[in-house]
Amino acid sequence: MNRQTKLLSFTVMFAAVNFVVFTYAKINIPLPGGSAVAIHVANAVVVLSAWLIGPVYGGLAGAVGLSIADILDPIYIVSAPKTFFLKFMIGFIAGTIAQKMGLHKTDDPKTITKITALSAIAGLGFNVIFEPVISYLYRRFILRTGAEAAAILTTWLGGVTAFNAVVCVFVSILLYRALYKRFRTMMPL
Repeated sequence: MNRQTKLLSFTVMFAAVNFVVFTYAKINIPLPGGSAVAIHVANAVVVLSAWLIGPVYGGLAGAVGLSIADILDPIYIVSAPKTFFLKFMIGFIAGTIAQKMGLHKTDDPKTITKITALSAIAGLGFNVIFEPVISYLYRRFILRTGAEAAAILTTWLGGVTAFNAVVCVFVSILLYRALYKRFRTMMPL
C-alpha cells in the first residue's frame, strides 16, 4: 500500500474513532433552550491523530469525525460548522508544533512527553480561547440568540471546554506513548 493510501485510510479510521468517542463516550450537560455541552475526550483523539498522521490529515480526521457526530445528534447539529473549523485547528496546531519540535525523530521518553505536552497545550489552548468566542458570535449573530442568553451559554461552554482540555492533554499523551512505536513502523512520517 502506498503512502497516500495509508494516510487516507488512517484519516478515515481516526475520523471514525472521533465519531465513536464523542457519540458514545460523552456526558451531556443540558443547557437552557435545548442545547447542551459535553464532557468528552474526543479532542484527545484529534491531537493524537495529528501527532501520528500529521497536522493536515489529523486535523481533517478530527474535523470530519466530530462534525458528522454533531450532524447526527439533534442537540449538536447547529454546532457542526464551527466544530469543523475548531477541531481542524486543534489538530493542525498540535501536529505542526510537534513536527517542528521533532516528535517523530526522538525515542527519548522525556523529550516525547515535553513535545506532546507543549503541542497538546497549544492546540487545546486554541480551542479553550476560540470555542467560547466563536460560539458566542455564532449564537448571537447566526442563531439570533439574545445577548444575555448567549453570554450565559458561552460561560458554561468555556468552563466545560477548559475542563475537557486539561483532561485531553493527559489522555492524548498517554495514548501517544502507548501507540507511537507501533505506528511508526506502519506509517513513518
